[in-house]
Amino acid sequence: MIKSFLITLSFSTMLFSSQQILLVVADDFNASDALLSCFEGQKRVCKDIKVNLGKNGLGWGIGIKNIPHASTEPIKHEGDKRAPAGIFQLKSTFGYETKNISKMPYLYADKNLICVDDGSSAFYNQIIEANGNEKSFEYMRRKDEQYRYGVVVAHNPNAVPNRGSCIFLHIQKEKNHPTVGCTSMEEKDLKKIIKWLDKKKNPLLIQIPQKYLKELTQIYPELIK
Repeated sequence: MIKSFLITLSFSTMLFSSQQILLVVADDFNASDALLSCFEGQKRVCKDIKVNLGKNGLGWGIGIKNIPHASTEPIKHEGDKRAPAGIFQLKSTFGYETKNISKMPYLYADKNLICVDDGSSAFYNQIIEANGNEKSFEYMRRKDEQYRYGVVVAHNPNAVPNRGSCIFLHIQKEKNHPTVGCTSMEEKDLKKIIKWLDKKKNPLLIQIPQKYLKELTQIYPELIK
């Protein structure tokens, strides 16, 4: 697993004072676990957090900016059990409590709230109240408690059919248990992150294999204008 000081060295000169970054770095595209670090400007604000990725590792997703990469590397698709690699906005949080604990927009997950994963649906990759006509979706209020607290990752924001949907940061099923495409962690760590996130600071999730750290340091200053 990548050492924490490498992350610090790579990013200490490139983050902005008003920017919040969740940086997830995996060993390679096939890794189903990674380390997450939190930054606000040039300050690192949390210790490394062990997270779980997709069962099949990472695949390049659709975010706010492309990182140049080899065409032979995995691309994120619906049902591939890969977490998306790339740079993504964090738009809102969600959970089972009626009270919002963060400075982000909040979605209360009642029993009718769903996320649509049907690529042919007009509501693909959207969180909506169920109307009974959906062919394929997942409930946002789960019996296994993995969605008690969560963050919506704006992967595939234009809902390109079958490029992947319903990507979240959420509570892990159990220790070292991979996901089907999201990024999961211990509840205590996720709750701290949610309380820290602030919409005004334009939080981003940057999720990459270790070998792309250098490329990221070269392009990141262009993200915030």
